[in-house]
Amino acid sequence: MLDAAQIAHYRREGYLVLPDFKPAAELAALRARALEIVDAFEPGRRPAVFSTRDQARGTGPEFLASAEGIHCFFEEEAFDEHGALTAPKALAINKIGHAMHDLDPVFDQFSHGPRLAALAHDLGLAQALVWQSMFIFKQPGIGGEVKWHQDASFLDTTPTSVTGFWFALEDARRDNGCLWVQPGGHRTPLRERFVRERVAGEDRVSMVALDRLPWPDLSQALPVEVSAGTLVCFHGLLPHWSASNRSPHSRHAYTLHATDARSRYADTNWLQRSTLPLRGFEG
Repeated sequence: MLDAAQIAHYRREGYLVLPDFKPAAELAALRARALEIVDAFEPGRRPAVFSTRDQARGTGPEFLASAEGIHCFFEEEAFDEHGALTAPKALAINKIGHAMHDLDPVFDQFSHGPRLAALAHDLGLAQALVWQSMFIFKQPGIGGEVKWHQDASFLDTTPTSVTGFWFALEDARRDNGCLWVQPGGHRTPLRERFVRERVAGEDRVSMVALDRLPWPDLSQALPVEVSAGTLVCFHGLLPHWSASNRSPHSRHAYTLHATDARSRYADTNWLQRSTLPLRGFEG
């Protein structure tokens, strides 16, 4: 799948950009299916909100259950001071997660296949296991910032093996919140871990600091501006970030995160499966 230069770039920089990985028809099918899921979604009395600035928000029962299900999470700025939606539901959802790749036929087809299996192997996942999927809307005007983070904080293995597969479903530019990465930053330590613990009979999650190394600033970062259909792969320790979307254009993206079955998956990771079997990219 990958040539020697691409593998060398990934190992040196911690990320790899693969233009035109997915055709327009597959992008359109995934976006249409996501909108169908949102249309059918009926939020409860206390809708789940996704925030990377306040990790305690949106980590209730719906969040934990989404490890083996499909759930919609609202943008932070989707509600006014009275708790009413400020935009139509389809323009207020932050993301859908986290098991569409196993439970929904359209997402299943998009997320599996020999090309992805070969790519994962070339990136170092000898026995890939796909743990989660996310459809990220990055809504126009209210699309929230995703703070600097490392994916290994959320899917910790020993040794580190989590690898991100980020598909641009629409053009991603600076004005609508494209990814920013710190080239070579995957050689820095893991700064924090998102830990799930059983306390007084309840599941609780918290972010635990591990290393005080500062997050990069924009002088150390590179914007990853890409066209729809591009796949960006990144190492689990690579710091990455995206700004709020204040533009009139959405920035739809779809992500998969996989680990290597040869590594030990932490039992304190937030995402645990009890009934839904794990699969690789082969399907």
